[in-house]
Amino acid sequence: MAQITVNFTFHSGVKRHLFRNVRLSGSWDATGQFSNQWTEEPMEASPDETGCDAFSASVSFDSVQTGTIFQWGVVADIVGAQNTWVVATEVPDENSNLRYRSFALTARQTQQDYWFATGRRFGAQKFSPPGSATPGIRFALWAPHAQSAEVVFAPFSLANGTPTGYISDDGTGVDFAAAVVPLLSKGSGIWESDMATTPALANFDDYINRLYMYRITNEQGAITYKVDIFSRNQVGRGGSNPGGAHYAGSYRDLDGIVSCSVVSDPDQVAQNFNDTGIDKQTLIPEEEFWASEYTAGRLPPQNLADLIIYELHVGSLGFPSTSAGTFADAMDFVDKLANLGVNAVELLPVLEFDSDLQWGYGTSLFCCLQTSAGGGNQLKHFVRACHQRGIAVILDVVYNHFATADNERSEWGYDSDPNVAPQNNLWYWYEGQPANYPGNINGGYLNNGSSGYTPRFREENVRQMFTSSAAALLDDFHIDGLRVDLTDAIHHNNTLNANGWSIASANNYGIKFLRELARTVKMVNPSAFLIAEDHSGWPAMTQSLSQGGVGFDAVWYSDFYHHLIGDGNYGDNYAKLLKNAGYGTTAPLNLDYFTGALLATQYNKIAYHENHDEAGNAGNTERTIVTAVNYAPLIDATRKYAEGRSRCVFGLSALSAGTPMFLMGEEIGAAKYFRYNDFFANKEDLIGQRSSVGQFLFRFYQDLIGLVTAKPAARSTAIDVIYRHNDNRVIAFTRSATGQQLLILASLNDAPFDHGYILSTDSWRLPSGGWQEIFNSDAAIYGGDNVGNSGATLPVNNGQINAVIPAHGFVVFQKVS
Repeated sequence: MAQITVNFTFHSGVKRHLFRNVRLSGSWDATGQFSNQWTEEPMEASPDETGCDAFSASVSFDSVQTGTIFQWGVVADIVGAQNTWVVATEVPDENSNLRYRSFALTARQTQQDYWFATGRRFGAQKFSPPGSATPGIRFALWAPHAQSAEVVFAPFSLANGTPTGYISDDGTGVDFAAAVVPLLSKGSGIWESDMATTPALANFDDYINRLYMYRITNEQGAITYKVDIFSRNQVGRGGSNPGGAHYAGSYRDLDGIVSCSVVSDPDQVAQNFNDTGIDKQTLIPEEEFWASEYTAGRLPPQNLADLIIYELHVGSLGFPSTSAGTFADAMDFVDKLANLGVNAVELLPVLEFDSDLQWGYGTSLFCCLQTSAGGGNQLKHFVRACHQRGIAVILDVVYNHFATADNERSEWGYDSDPNVAPQNNLWYWYEGQPANYPGNINGGYLNNGSSGYTPRFREENVRQMFTSSAAALLDDFHIDGLRVDLTDAIHHNNTLNANGWSIASANNYGIKFLRELARTVKMVNPSAFLIAEDHSGWPAMTQSLSQGGVGFDAVWYSDFYHHLIGDGNYGDNYAKLLKNAGYGTTAPLNLDYFTGALLATQYNKIAYHENHDEAGNAGNTERTIVTAVNYAPLIDATRKYAEGRSRCVFGLSALSAGTPMFLMGEEIGAAKYFRYNDFFANKEDLIGQRSSVGQFLFRFYQDLIGLVTAKPAARSTAIDVIYRHNDNRVIAFTRSATGQQLLILASLNDAPFDHGYILSTDSWRLPSGGWQEIFNSDAAIYGGDNVGNSGATLPVNNGQINAVIPAHGFVVFQKVS
């Protein structure tokens, strides 16, 4: 019988060696005929043309099966799990979470490929075809509506003065001395360069540091200039957008999103941190750079429960400058983080975004680090410096929308005019056809509660661009985890721009994307932290993938914040403990409301008393120390009250059963608004105030962080609220781990219980024996009145203890007998 050979290749697309014992599995039998009993055979390992691990196998099919639809996938052993199905991408059915690839058998030999990550598949990448001694370069992009595509270059020579790094809409700025690279259609909307037609591509080094753009003839026949969506480096370092007009200024003034892309080698790192020019002089292999990444006995934590997270905005560093802070400022701050004692830092977005003078939540280029901040090399130095000090690095990433400004050269209208055919606006979800929305051509886009239209998650290439970006952050930059911005916008909030109707299919494809993201992240690094900013209360977010969930490790717990702090425009169904205590009255506090939130922290929660959104950005919100006294001037006795209450709420957060997080500046009592559009004018001296006005708070933060990191009970998920009294403003709870028990007594009353407070509960909830005071938030070294139990060991009998509790403070006891 006649046979038809099909070749299968599984491309890892990452430099890490993730997969072992790789096997092809498919819906055929040993004779090459369709079968519901899938067969399995080994795949041969060999680096592919990108230099990453790839695995191949060939199967002979019976020719009588021509036209039959077959399915296939790949099984491998990965760290911590044997026989894992390693196809992360789900089938294009919004109601299915199955993961396999399909093809129809044809009469000729064919090649079937699957890319686990596409960050080295698309863009300007090293390319080593079989038999090549040195790598060449391949340019590749996805533009299914384009009539043609090619690569053009801009001149860059420091010897000729300051280069512009910009190509205008009429082509001014193109280097006509540089040969244009034609891209050939490869099917499925993919365009690639070809060494056979462009032999000059055979040497990658000839193109390193070259400035380029894609010249795309779009669906309507118009010539447009677009950046590389998979760019790893942009030439722009400023905030200027010429809007397509002629530009004769410096590349240093350009916004990176609209400037030229730069050919870069992701496998090389600048040894000198300050070597930030386009033509870097101190490049070394990444293996050499990362060789000194860790310090023996001081490794970053790998368990979510062990983290104490410091939320850091790089742009807000660099006091007293009113320019946006850079990675250089962040490098200067690493030792300050270590001195504070935190073991994880969460960076607000640093992928290429639309303005230095915003927080970074308008991302467009998801493989490129913000050039004006110092770019990818400097981030790698920052990560290595953190790891050397035992600090994990988590990045905020934004997958719910693209940049809403300066986006005309990236995702917006990439290969078709959105004013003519918005349904073909490649990267954006458009529901139906323009004719469905007479008089409102934008009616088919989707809103999702974020600041831009919904991405086209039904397209596999869109979903895989995001997941591949995540893989690159873990693989190339050694990032320890991701905090994904506003995930409810992805899985829950999609509505039609025309009329606000909910679009279920967009929500379903959003869920599909989040599952694919979780699978990808955990296969690249099983220990990576995956955290969602999710306000939907949907329990599936932190349920495992094997149980039908989305597979995230934790969610931000905003209700905890609303109950504990309570500024902002929120209803009376929240306790608002600090806000109400800040009035200085003796009215009861709704500690019964707060109790439920405190208990809920044991369920995969990030517990915080302050974050970037709630420190002056959201309506009626303030920094903690300001809310603590309701705007009263922070001088003399007022500041003392403010600091005492601030210490108390951080203690309730840090000693909860969640993973504690706090915003930069809380440790010194930062008081200025923290807003997305004027942070540069509100920077605070985070270093200098540690030894001046913020010295007491800083010492308190140091010591409490030290306590939490040293006590397993404080890092466990075991919590029991054993007592609360609304009128007295007192709450008590225990934390437990094997062989260790802690008792926390806290009060937001403005008078101390200095003669003792008798607390009674069930004897099984507070075991009898001796309990020693090990921490007092009112200690004199923290600026308090030293009202407490002087480190004494107090007896507990039949669930009762009599302990001194300071005003707006807390004490911690440990069972010692």
